[in-house]
Amino acid sequence: MRLQDKVAIVTGAGRNIGEQTALLFTDEGAKVSVVDMDEERGKRTVETINQSHPGSAIYISADVSNEQSVKDMIAETVNTFGRLDVLVNNVAISDNKTVFECSLDDFNKVLAVTLTSQFLTSKYAAEQMISQGDGGSIVNIGSTSGFQGRESAIAYAAAKGGVANLMRGLAVQLAPHKIRVNAVVPNKIGSPVGQEDFDPTRPVPNLAGRAGEPRELAQAVLFMASDESRFVYGENLVVDGGFSAMM
Repeated sequence: MRLQDKVAIVTGAGRNIGEQTALLFTDEGAKVSVVDMDEERGKRTVETINQSHPGSAIYISADVSNEQSVKDMIAETVNTFGRLDVLVNNVAISDNKTVFECSLDDFNKVLAVTLTSQFLTSKYAAEQMISQGDGGSIVNIGSTSGFQGRESAIAYAAAKGGVANLMRGLAVQLAPHKIRVNAVVPNKIGSPVGQEDFDPTRPVPNLAGRAGEPRELAQAVLFMASDESRFVYGENLVVDGGFSAMM
């Protein structure tokens, strides 16, 4: 049990990578706050977890781009489970637009949900971890879109580029408090951002010759969250089927 007696928050845990991360964490002994704005999806994940691990998950509806909502999310987790050891910043939205199609409102919304949320959640999760005195782990979900130019999704690419360096800054500033901060960087894992259905015919130019499965990314998140990666700080761990090697 790699997360025995640990308490985790997983944002965007109602589907895809977030859902599989929450499921895997509880399989490894953790208690998990499943955070998602979509109540149906979030409660579905909680129900699935609690069927096999009773009392191991709660659902929290939180707008992680809103400071007070983030504070309430942390408080509800601690009030329920007594502490916080792991934060997984998974939630994101995409614009899927060119610079000419993307309005300022579109741009700001994507940055708020995809990048600013990671600043807010990390800040207040870290405060809680520091108050406990024994550190913790923060894992941010990046994207290969943050390391390359794209023909679309101008705001999403900008936000994910910010995620990569926000993580490094957090890693430097939180390491003295025994909090490790890292990121996992996927490419075309499961269904597209914000979509429920996975299209197996979607082109996936990588060395694996297929799209990644959400569980495969969740396993990388588990590694970064657990003591198995205790000597890893400030790392963007790319899990993309070899896509980046072809760039």
